[in-house]
This record gives sequence, C-alpha cells and structure tokens, in this order.
Amino acid sequence: MSYWKDKNVFITGCTGLLGSHLSERLVECGANVVGLVRDYVPRSRIFFDAELQRKMVIVRGNVEDYRLLERAINEYEVDTVFHLAAQTIVGIANKNPLSTFESNIRGTWNILEACRRNTGVKRIVVASSDKAYGDQENLPYSEETPLQGKHPYDVSKSCSDLIAHAYYHTYGLPVCITRCGNFYGPGDLNFNRLVPGTIRSALRGDPPVIRSDGTFIRDYFYVKDGAEAYMFLAQKMDELPIHGEAFNFSNELQITVIELVRKILSLMNSNLEPVVKNEAVNEIKHQYLSTEKARHVLGWKPRYSLDQALLETIEWYARQLT
Repeated sequence: MSYWKDKNVFITGCTGLLGSHLSERLVECGANVVGLVRDYVPRSRIFFDAELQRKMVIVRGNVEDYRLLERAINEYEVDTVFHLAAQTIVGIANKNPLSTFESNIRGTWNILEACRRNTGVKRIVVASSDKAYGDQENLPYSEETPLQGKHPYDVSKSCSDLIAHAYYHTYGLPVCITRCGNFYGPGDLNFNRLVPGTIRSALRGDPPVIRSDGTFIRDYFYVKDGAEAYMFLAQKMDELPIHGEAFNFSNELQITVIELVRKILSLMNSNLEPVVKNEAVNEIKHQYLSTEKARHVLGWKPRYSLDQALLETIEWYARQLT
C-alpha cells in the first residue's frame, strides 16, 4: 500500500507550478489533499483538470491569514504540510518588497505557528530556495553555505529558511527545508520565466528575449523531479533523524542562460536567434547547487535528463498554445 494512502496533506501554493504537480502526485498516491488557494487562476492545472479538483479540498485564502491556516489544519486533521506559497518572481520583489516580505516571511511563521499549535502535524516541508544563499564566491552551494541574501526576494527566502530552523530548534517542530533551483515544466504560466517564455516565443516564431547578458548560470530543475523529491523527503522524515535539516535538490547541471535557450531552440528545430537585452539588475550571476547530502543521506537522485524533461515540457506547451 502506498505510504501516502489516507494521509491528510495540506499544500500552500497548490495552484503554482510545483504545487499543482505535487497535488496531482499525492492524489494519485491516495492522499487526502487540502490545497490553499489565494487567486482563481483558470489555466492552472488545478482548475484546468476538473478530475483533479474534484478529488481535492480547496480552502480559499492566503498564508498571511493566520486564523485561516489554524482552522484548516485543525478541521481537516492535517498530518503533513508542504509550505510552497510564496511570491517567487525576483523582478516583482524588487518593485514591491513589502508584499514579498508579507507572503514569504509572515506566511512562513504563520504556517509554522499553526503547526506548532496542532500536535497532529507530524511532518512539515518548507520550500526555501537556492536564492537564500545569496551571492557566494565558492560554488556549488552546499547546505553548509551561509544564508546571506541581499536583495528583497533573496532576503525573504533567507529569512523564511532561518525561521523554519528556529521552530525546530526552539519547539522541536518536525520540519525540513528544501533549497531547489529554478523549476520548469508543464503548467508554468509565468512567461516571464526563461523556459516557458522561450518556448512560447519559438512557437509564435518570435525571437526569445534574454533579460540578462546570457552568461548567468542557474540550476534548472524539472518540476516532476521536484514533486517526487518533496514527497521523498517527507517520507524519509519518518525513517531518519533529519528534522531541522535542509536539503538541496537539483540536477547539478551548470548551464548558462544562453546555452539553455539555444538548447530549447535546437530541440524545437528552430533557427531563431535570441535577443540579449542585458537589463537584469539585483540578480545573482552564478548559482548552482550540490546535492551530495540528498544523495548520500536520503538516497535521492533525479529521474529526468535535461533533454528528456525539456522535450516533455515543449510538447505540453505545443498542445496548449497551438
């Protein structure tokens, strides 16, 4: 029988890219999934898939509403929490830091406090980010790398990460933290992001736009591997003494922005040339993660190669946008 059969799982940010894939996988595994939804996003996979939505409980509200979180966790007898809700776009954080801080920092302490006050919650996974490490001279990031974000989004993730550690060390809360690279995959509707934006441009016959100078290095992590990693970590929390620890998840590929764009165009058999604008500000130039800890402590590894994941992603957008 599946480990997740009849588990009562609460997911914040369930309409997002990772949240929708995680919801779908947990439903497939027999979990009772309760999803927190702030905005109605018709093209989100949660709302687009009527069958998936029928098998979930939808709670309307946001992570800034502490009483709502406490009520939902209590009334649905939640035993597992995946806290994914966040404002995730760097540019938006730079323009409006207060809403980013409210969502990413207040939202984290609210969910953790609600869990602290409910003894039925046995495992909590908090989504941090590789951005929490900030700009570092020594790469790749390991879990021992100091958290030193400097700009609004990075700082919000450094803070939420540290808050999760505080709730473990002070109250013994059963929490683990994930630090992942940039998720991509079927269902990402934010076309300001590199992968969906490039694919949409190529499908339309328009040259894709690169905001930076193209040399930035990032981790690009396939969302299906991400969903499996979150579930794998939560399950391992029952087996291993890992409460209070953080884990990096990544495919560990070092690839520049322009290399990734050219790879996507090549897989799409496109002769388009990207437009390099070199306009990015307040962004970290080089970021990539080591997953040695996840591999050795948890026994985890990704299932998808970059080409395989990109082909699946391209096929999804081709069906949706043409």
